[in-house]
Amino acid sequence: MITLLKGDFLFSAMQEKNPYVKQFPDLMSGKKIMYVHGFGSSAQSGTVSRIRQTFPHAEVMAYDLPIHPAEAMALLHEKCGQEHPDLIIGTSMGGMYVEMLYGYDRILINPAFQIADTMHEHGLTGKQQFFAPREDGIQEFYVDKALVKEYRQVSEQCFSQVTAEEQQRVYGLFGDKDPLVHTFDLFREHYPQAVRFHGEHRMDDSSFLHGVVPVIRWIDDKQEGRERPVVYVAFDSLLDSREQPVSSMRKALELLIESCQLFIVAPSPSYDSLYINKVTAWVEQYVGTLAYNRVVFTNQPSLLYGDYFVAPVPDKSFLGTTIQFGSNDFKTWEEIIDYFSKCL
Repeated sequence: MITLLKGDFLFSAMQEKNPYVKQFPDLMSGKKIMYVHGFGSSAQSGTVSRIRQTFPHAEVMAYDLPIHPAEAMALLHEKCGQEHPDLIIGTSMGGMYVEMLYGYDRILINPAFQIADTMHEHGLTGKQQFFAPREDGIQEFYVDKALVKEYRQVSEQCFSQVTAEEQQRVYGLFGDKDPLVHTFDLFREHYPQAVRFHGEHRMDDSSFLHGVVPVIRWIDDKQEGRERPVVYVAFDSLLDSREQPVSSMRKALELLIESCQLFIVAPSPSYDSLYINKVTAWVEQYVGTLAYNRVVFTNQPSLLYGDYFVAPVPDKSFLGTTIQFGSNDFKTWEEIIDYFSKCL
């Protein structure tokens, strides 16, 4: 269990040099990203290498955090004052720290707001070993009752300066199979932008790419005032008669979100809240983070303003370009992918 908690972003040496990591040179270009590691980790975590590979034109910084939480917070405040990062990403214990770095755009991944309880529940007391090398060469540390108390005292300071502005600067990302940290509801009590991704406490290649990168893209777009083409996709073009995802649907949506603002449109029954819950659950399961806060329920699609609308029966009053899914020209999502690859 210790390895699971410590390995919030555990990558092997081969993964750190993975030539197949997808890169996004235009995202966060020329900007500073600060990464704050989790419990028992260090600035040499494979996560840092992964972020650098994914965003090659960003400056990525990370620091070995002191074991004592008050000292760790002091270091982070000092570095923020010196570097003025454009984005701060924290995982697990680091997510708890990052919540308190007010005034910056931040992403908290599986934040361990109740870390003292987590230590007790998962045996993270006594002698511990760092799973990643540290600059000072120290390989072990000891967690006693006094140190656990320090963590509890610091964690109790979370959410002390939440404002309406802060609520728009913070995303919380939560693995839907995380067996260790369960703070989604606690986060939602203070911040609205709580997103579930498919994954566990420890991030892997897939959960980073599909769960974290889209959120970084939204933050970068907002910082830059960047406007992307708006694409609406009808919900009934995503699933088949057995309510399973249509072939290549996910691939298409992943490609679209790289260059577009993507929204999913479904009817809005005035009397059937179960339908709304059903659509929301299906989208969360099969589309995931890509569709966070981007499902539109309406019976008047003609009121939607955008550039493209993909639907089995497009609304002719839509002012943008309509694409009829299932027609002779667009029988499959592969043909729609080919179309957008040429026009975007």
